[in-house]
Amino acid sequence: MKYRIVADSSCNLYSFEGVDFSSVPLKIVTDKKEYVDAPGLDVERMIGELAAYKGRSGTACPNMAEWLDAFGQAEGIFAIAITSSLSGSYNACVQAKAEYEQNYPGRKVCCLDSLSAGPELLLIMEKLRELISMGLEFEEIERRIRRYMQHTHLVFLLEKVDNLAKNGRISPLAAKTVGVLGIRIMGKASDEGTLQQLHKCRGEGRGLRAMLKEMELMGYRGGKVRIAHGLNQVASMELERSIKGQFPQADVGIGDFTGLCAFYGEEGCIMLGFEDSEA
Repeated sequence: MKYRIVADSSCNLYSFEGVDFSSVPLKIVTDKKEYVDAPGLDVERMIGELAAYKGRSGTACPNMAEWLDAFGQAEGIFAIAITSSLSGSYNACVQAKAEYEQNYPGRKVCCLDSLSAGPELLLIMEKLRELISMGLEFEEIERRIRRYMQHTHLVFLLEKVDNLAKNGRISPLAAKTVGVLGIRIMGKASDEGTLQQLHKCRGEGRGLRAMLKEMELMGYRGGKVRIAHGLNQVASMELERSIKGQFPQADVGIGDFTGLCAFYGEEGCIMLGFEDSEA
């Protein structure tokens, strides 16, 4: 069976080596401009323009037709979407699955609600690539990936939350204190796929230590870690050093935000996906 992995652009990747892959773009929109989260987007410029823009801004999820187009002609498709609690991308994916399987009897689509965003999606994609390379049947891959997703997690550290607050992703009350006296919000993706605030940390160093402590409380013992950031390479590397200092065998990778995560995370944000000890 010819397999393809499809993910919306909340995964922070437009290409993915070693397997047939397609990215479905989300969009960042203002009253004057639309930014398509696809190759060619200058994320740093977008962040600067949005910081200076005083009007309304928000996001738009892919529609069913865009998911269908990304499915291509694959016989077995594994499609991964940003958490359905924050976006309609997953629902559009499910609609595309129904249309695709009706149009092409015998082909199969597995829609995965990540209940997360960013680097946790990358972990899921990497596991899917591994399972596909093993030559497993579609149903066995689906069974194993759904089990694996029960043991991946996301924590984050936010320096700015203006766009999250404006778009109803966190409460305005919580947003008021962020940035004051260096306060940052450290949180996680909940089991329901919502953004759950855990701590308010004064200073980036304390925030990074809180992330590592929370990882351990959630069962991290040295497995895979994938870090993504909004123009904050220095802190990401510091976090990597701390993780490897405590868990020398850890497999840690660092990448940049693309458009969607850059819009909601804003400059300075760090998102970290990891496996617990049962993965």
